[in-house]
Amino acid sequence: MAVKLFIGGLSFSTSSERLRETFAAVGSVESASVVTDRDTGRSRGFGFVEMATSEEANEAVRRLNGTELDGRQIKVEVAKSG
Repeated sequence: MAVKLFIGGLSFSTSSERLRETFAAVGSVESASVVTDRDTGRSRGFGFVEMATSEEANEAVRRLNGTELDGRQIKVEVAKSG
């Protein structure tokens, strides 16, 4: 079952495709999206990535949390459900 990860601290220039490429280096990405402001279309500085398995999700957290992406240190954690 896919596991959703919360990605915080994104650069406003980071795209959903860039997020997908970054996480694909760790495992199978089901989906990747940067959350944007409804009115302006500008990135809100966070997004979500769904990894195919819990093992890949845990590996993504272990390998990517605290790393730099597009000049910003990102926070990667399993998304809280509900």
